[in-house]
Amino acid sequence: MSMLIGTALALSALLGAGPASAEISASAMAPASAKAPAGASPVTVTPPAEFGSDWHDPLTAAPPVTRPDSPSCQVTLAEAQFRDFTPYRGTYSPPNGCGDRWSKVVLRLEGKVRGRQFDRLGYLHVGGVEILRTSTPEPSPDGIEWSVEKDVTRYSDTFRHSRDVEMLIGNVVDGTYTGVIDVKVTLTFYRGGPERTPAPAGSSTRIPDRVLTLHDGTLTTPRNSERLVAEVYATGSGGGCEEDWYLTVPDSVPYSCKAAGGPYREVQISVDGQLAGIAAPFPTVWTGGWSNPFLWYVIPGPRAFDVKPIEYDLTPFAGILDDGRPHRVEVSVAGVPAGQTGWSTPVNVLVWQDAKSVGVTGRLTAHRAGSLANSTVYTPGSQNRLNAEGGHRLTVTGYVDTSHGRVTTTVSRTLANSSLHRWTDGENTDGLEATWTDDESVTVDGLGPVRTSRTHRTYTMAGTTTLGADNRLRTVLALGDRAAVIETRDGRRTAWSRLDDTYTGDAAYTANAPRDQRHAVGTTSERYRLYGSDGCYDRRLTTVQGVLTEDRSGR
Repeated sequence: MSMLIGTALALSALLGAGPASAEISASAMAPASAKAPAGASPVTVTPPAEFGSDWHDPLTAAPPVTRPDSPSCQVTLAEAQFRDFTPYRGTYSPPNGCGDRWSKVVLRLEGKVRGRQFDRLGYLHVGGVEILRTSTPEPSPDGIEWSVEKDVTRYSDTFRHSRDVEMLIGNVVDGTYTGVIDVKVTLTFYRGGPERTPAPAGSSTRIPDRVLTLHDGTLTTPRNSERLVAEVYATGSGGGCEEDWYLTVPDSVPYSCKAAGGPYREVQISVDGQLAGIAAPFPTVWTGGWSNPFLWYVIPGPRAFDVKPIEYDLTPFAGILDDGRPHRVEVSVAGVPAGQTGWSTPVNVLVWQDAKSVGVTGRLTAHRAGSLANSTVYTPGSQNRLNAEGGHRLTVTGYVDTSHGRVTTTVSRTLANSSLHRWTDGENTDGLEATWTDDESVTVDGLGPVRTSRTHRTYTMAGTTTLGADNRLRTVLALGDRAAVIETRDGRRTAWSRLDDTYTGDAAYTANAPRDQRHAVGTTSERYRLYGSDGCYDRRLTTVQGVLTEDRSGR
């Protein structure tokens, strides 16, 4: 495995010349079994000299799922201990006493593990629909517990009928890796959901009428579908180079992870062989990433516990898909060498139907795909350098003739990626500075004023790892997940939001040594800010040597 190192000097200066200062200012001092209270006044604390055999349970700064003040019912969806690659299989039945229309459905996963174990990737399917993709934290010898919450209201159609349940967190338990992953997943249903109404295509106020999956790579939609959105839970994983795809280099360059075109990746979806959507994958770092698990023991990187699906608005293709016949829908990852595995891309399709129409007709009226740009420049030296640039554009337009008039949808997406990868011979120093942007606009013309939603996504990664002559391995890293959304009606802003989820970490340990002789230290932090027309949320977490030293919230 490459050491993931480089020259992010600005980040090193930000976090200091050495990891984990002796004293810090924090909102509260908390033992590994407790959580510091939000909003506490700052105090000076002295953290432990190094990691011990236990640390604070994993947590993130992301906001909790809001819950309505209405009666609720709870259903246990899965309860299992994962020791190998045998899936849990069960049966789901709708809740009693909460009707079949819900204002919100909340999934909660509770997990625990102890001993020694790698980070593991998992999924949860109900009736073949993927409702959660997750990964696990790495445990302490004494054991940890964690939880994940997710709003899954959009899958209400799936939950209205009895379904098969399948869940897997692939694991290995042997004489070395002893951690059995114990999980319980529940769904809580809140009564009072809206009745079906003939809201127009593009409406964000109505949950999908149907949730479909592909069958042998084909999709058959109801003939009265007026809006279609595909979800793709795309993850590069499996322990090979595609787990760290952003570090790969062309075949001719001397480095341990190679891909013919270098590090550019793009997740594409096609309908009957025609490109229908493009997206930049999020550069998820799992909890063993960057050769340094001490970065992630308490605070995971953005999205690591709750992998968000890529969404593609396929409404311009509704006129093609609504003919009652199966159509081939395929997902591919541009940049992955031919025949190479390492990506998982399960697909759900959310469907909104025209309740007053038996069939909706329409057609695709415009399709403009730019050339995919992907270039790399390798410069050898005492620090080898690979400069990479990539990008792509796609615009599609189509209309549907519904019971409430003709509705035309235009979807435009522009992707760009730039990165600078530096490493020394032997990869004892290795690093990356990279930025991905994914700009999308969806314009809906029909039934009143023109409505447009514009989303600007930015993902960033900047870090260094150094393995010294004394076998001391140090990683300094920053990750960013940012998005700005503006909704307009007839050109006037009606809603807006901004997300800024930033992780920083600095950790060091003695490599190639028994666990009790690693003398690990590390400081990690996350700040999650979300603000806009619906309100504001701001929370900051800090840990030192596995102790939660700061948990501040502000609104």
